[in-house]
Amino acid sequence: MSESEKTEIPKEEQKEHPPFYLSLKRILTTTHHKDIGVMYIVTSFFFFFLAGVSALFLRAELARPGEQIIEAAVYNSLLTLHGSTMIFLWIIPVFVGFANYLLPTMIGAKDMYFPKLNALGFWILPIAGALFWLGRPGIGWTGYAPLSVIDPGIGVDMWILAMHLVGTSSIIGAFNFIATIFKLRKPGMSLKTMPIFVWSMVVTSFLVLAATPVLAIVLSLLLLDRNFGTGFFLPGPGGDPILWQHLFWFYSHPAVYIMILPGMGLISEIIPRLARKTLYGHYTMVLSLVLIGVLGFAVWAHHMFTSGLSISARIPFMFMTMAIAIPSGIKVFNWVATMYGGRLKLEVPMLFAISFVGTFIVAGVTGVFTASIPIDYALHDTYFVVGHLHFILFGASTQAVFAALYYYFPYMTKKMYNQSLAKLHFIGTSIGLYLTFFTFTALGLEGMPRRVVDYLPELMPLNQIATFGAIIIAISQLVLLYNMLHSWLKGRKAEDDPWQLAKYGLRDYD
Repeated sequence: MSESEKTEIPKEEQKEHPPFYLSLKRILTTTHHKDIGVMYIVTSFFFFFLAGVSALFLRAELARPGEQIIEAAVYNSLLTLHGSTMIFLWIIPVFVGFANYLLPTMIGAKDMYFPKLNALGFWILPIAGALFWLGRPGIGWTGYAPLSVIDPGIGVDMWILAMHLVGTSSIIGAFNFIATIFKLRKPGMSLKTMPIFVWSMVVTSFLVLAATPVLAIVLSLLLLDRNFGTGFFLPGPGGDPILWQHLFWFYSHPAVYIMILPGMGLISEIIPRLARKTLYGHYTMVLSLVLIGVLGFAVWAHHMFTSGLSISARIPFMFMTMAIAIPSGIKVFNWVATMYGGRLKLEVPMLFAISFVGTFIVAGVTGVFTASIPIDYALHDTYFVVGHLHFILFGASTQAVFAALYYYFPYMTKKMYNQSLAKLHFIGTSIGLYLTFFTFTALGLEGMPRRVVDYLPELMPLNQIATFGAIIIAISQLVLLYNMLHSWLKGRKAEDDPWQLAKYGLRDYD
């Protein structure tokens, strides 16, 4: 008997699944996939807002040149916490949360294959988050050696431990998703007919299993250098700081796709339903997911074009990076083709989905510039790269989260949110992200380096525009927070078919 069969929920309880959050004991002991999914999402949003506050402090400091509000050491700590939290405690686990909630239902399973292991994967995350924020390291989210080796504070060691815990949680989740998909699919559901979101989690899970152990290795080597006198990354004892970059980016560039592929899967579920059509090119969407996953392991050195690698080593990475535009372009074409001729229902989830597609194109175009070796020489480690990264992770990935949150909120809570506030959130987020991140790219073209607390006075107007955009983003997220909390507690009851799919012959996974 499988673990999922041992913890099967009685049929009556499945029909009237009581809100688990009303009981502390239920929160601490639940292993039901929908409960764990909601807990992942709520916890990730907590860290999203926490990291957002740190971003506001960073932008407030950069509104004027010189040290105005926070000193350089505090700036470096907040920069590290913002990056580490947004990546490892927000965007990766929030997609795990949606996968927990949706994936078993999509494949006809009663629960995850290992429910207790699934709960363990979640409870590791709050511990990792506490270590991140209590340690307050100042080494940047990339932890580049030799700075991360020689930093005397215990905060770096706490950061290393937190990263190990986050990686352990990711591996647990990936292993569980693969086991659930391949062992618990309902009879008659072949790999060819699986929903796109399920396929996105298959590819993402294999990326996690292949890449995360490499991150664990490089973190362990860093821990040895810091505490046991080894010299893997220090030139003096014969080590090489570039080794850190190779191993770190071998994980961290596939991690970019770990942070975007689930979003692509969610968008591929939402657009067809709100366009009242079937998804255009199901098989090519699956193939493009697989190609992105495979190519993601062949591009890590494009982060290192200025590190002294030989030209013969750099050129293949440049071409492989540009090649990822092909499967990415297939996806954009299929999303647009799905919407073309459809009866679009421009509800907030659809607005965020359409914005996701547009922003993903912008992110891809800015990425092509940095993929070119000569252009990268001018733009590397400038705010252009910061703008590109934020177009991917906030403009695309986070907008996919917003689209999914608004779409599935009625199913998760049985309540409906305020449509006017939701549209206000969309408008503010869209204005803020383009105002901020396009300004980042302009700052990069003007030569402003990233990770700096001070800058030349002539760059102040652009920095003030970016800070103003960040404030708009922050206010918009407060609207989201109020809308979700108020609607969850006091909102009107949602209909059983909130998006009226049945009248168009469609159905959802509820």
